Amino acid sequence: MATVRDSTYDLLRDLGLTTVFGNPGSTEETFLQDFPADFRYVHALHEASAMGMADGYAQATGRPAHVNLHTAPGTGNGMGNLVTAWHNKTPLIVTAGQQNREMLLIEPRLASRRATELTQPYVKWAYEPVRAQDIPAAFMRAYATAVQPPAGPVFLSLPMDDWGRPAGPPPQVRTVATRIAPDPDLLRGFAAVLAASRAPALVFGAAVDRAQAWPAAVALAERLAAPVWSAPAPERAVFPESHPHFRGVLPYAIGPLAEALRGHDTVLVIGAPVFRYYPYVPGDHLPEGARLLHVTDDPDESARAPVGESLLGDAGLALAGLLELLPPADRPPPTARPDPAPPEVTEPPNADALFAALARHWPADGVLVQESPSNLSALRRRLRVDRPGSYFTMASGGLGFGLPAAVGIALAERDTGRGRPVVAVIGDGSLHYSVQALWTAAQLRLPLAVLVPVNHQYAILKAFAELKHTSGVPALDLPGLDVAAVARGYGCAATVLESLDALGPALDEALAADRPTVLPAPISTDVPRIL
Repeated sequence: MATVRDSTYDLLRDLGLTTVFGNPGSTEETFLQDFPADFRYVHALHEASAMGMADGYAQATGRPAHVNLHTAPGTGNGMGNLVTAWHNKTPLIVTAGQQNREMLLIEPRLASRRATELTQPYVKWAYEPVRAQDIPAAFMRAYATAVQPPAGPVFLSLPMDDWGRPAGPPPQVRTVATRIAPDPDLLRGFAAVLAASRAPALVFGAAVDRAQAWPAAVALAERLAAPVWSAPAPERAVFPESHPHFRGVLPYAIGPLAEALRGHDTVLVIGAPVFRYYPYVPGDHLPEGARLLHVTDDPDESARAPVGESLLGDAGLALAGLLELLPPADRPPPTARPDPAPPEVTEPPNADALFAALARHWPADGVLVQESPSNLSALRRRLRVDRPGSYFTMASGGLGFGLPAAVGIALAERDTGRGRPVVAVIGDGSLHYSVQALWTAAQLRLPLAVLVPVNHQYAILKAFAELKHTSGVPALDLPGLDVAAVARGYGCAATVLESLDALGPALDEALAADRPTVLPAPISTDVPRIL
């Protein structure tokens, strides 16, 4: 007779979920027992890394991923990157072991008290099956929930003694829709407003990249002869950044954002929140007299937007629908934004100089994973992303995602056969939040290049302290960290970039290697402006 474990593995095969990211624990061993030969276990040394790897893998493959965590402590370890997966709208099926049912009443060691509440509110659904036989059907529901818009993580708490019990009838493998078509009447109304607009502006968000809708986004911008901004703090690149219509990333504060849009009477936001702010800089949400139109597949984003008229719909379908409705605009197109001035020459080099050198040696089909908050403006200024699916970072603002996500993305590039080179730019502070991900990359022999700007400080916090006039904050310096030694300890190659001339050859060698390479690059300790 088939067991619950047999039935569950059969379902996971049918759903294409044969890769499991995790760090094994005692409450998971009954699930992992006699691990099938056609499955792969991606071993992380910490649950936060397992979660980040799965997030990157799911985003890069465009399919859900399965993360297996250890009961309450392990789930707690993974929570920071679960928050990021929620904000990234990444479809993850997160499972965690639970103690034996026979002992749950007395709350033994490693029982997860109120397990389904632990991950709230950062999952779409959380469940602990009432019966062992419900586990396979719970996986099917979890899958269907995770992939439907807005996509996101789900959580199952699974008692360790359930796996060997007799299975019930297997659940039906179901397909569910993953795109929402916009209301045609409302879409026609949006088109009419845009057609009558004197000076429309377009703001695109990560959902444009998730929908593989760059061509439609470019076509709409050209049809309207309108400038394009990326929504504030984007987790994906949304538009070819060398295109003459592209204006850059909007500031993520209320007053400065409205100022950036001054002169526009209509603002169309597609696939992003309205808006993602961080430092509080008061002002109006929009320039005076401007009207905002918002397209999102997330009802919560629609409800909490402080201004505008919202329309629920998939970003790609909305763009295609607007293209069918809008005539070409009778106005001159925007002129291209100027290239930035050459970076100042300093010793050690500043972030602008480092990233200008990176841009000169950037592989044509490279994928950038970024987690260097203080250097982000310089990176986006110097390195323009011109291909879809080529830029990833955290939507949550929480650190510890970038390095494991880069491992998951590099693994996805190998698994899909695309083989695009992956370069992670990770600050020396950020690196240590999930540094153990380097070991997994080394074990998988991934040709991942990790460029680490080293300034021995949490420069982003110093910048925020300057903005908010909060002097005297302790623990903002990071003396005594040897990034190269740490990397070698995890099995990676490591080369300290003593000059910018060394970057190109070192990057080429790293991307041709059969293991990850960490490239620490000393940079200036000057604190950049946060806005």
